[in-house]
Amino acid sequence: MDEKTADKAASTNWLLLIYRVPPEPTRLRSTVWRRIKSLGAIYLQNSAAALPASAANERALRKLRREILDMSGTAVLLSCEVLAGEPDVHNAFQAARNDEYEEIVDRCEDFLHQVKKEYADNHFTYAELEENEVDLVKLRNWFAKVRERDAFDADGRHAAEKGLEACAESLEAYAARVYAEEAESR
Repeated sequence: MDEKTADKAASTNWLLLIYRVPPEPTRLRSTVWRRIKSLGAIYLQNSAAALPASAANERALRKLRREILDMSGTAVLLSCEVLAGEPDVHNAFQAARNDEYEEIVDRCEDFLHQVKKEYADNHFTYAELEENEVDLVKLRNWFAKVRERDAFDADGRHAAEKGLEACAESLEAYAARVYAEEAESR
């Protein structure tokens, strides 16, 4: 972690949601877990999730708290500063973002493989092009969501950006080939 990131991490305030959800039905627990993960929060321990403090994160956690209370659960939302162990919390948050970026890189590799397969199978149709365009839009939207919750500029972002650039270039070349094949068939 460079000095600038360390200073930013040291001065970070955190939001901490501590909750309890009834054990049955189990779907309630999984609903809360999915929501917490979708926000990019990290678990400090069971039923204690943390996010860097921001107005958007506070709104999201307040909404989730209300939902937990509606499930007959209990929830407390705290604003806090880590007095000891801040590097551990920061590193856990960074690791979570890097894992997400790594998954995007993996999906970019899958995308590139799929485009290569289109060439190998000689599939140069508008339908295939549209399908691949939709897949690239999904990857870009996913990256945007991860980037939005990447409060400390995780290292994995650059690899994900490069992966998306490679996908865009590959799709552009494939599109040119589709257009050429279509013009040739007329």
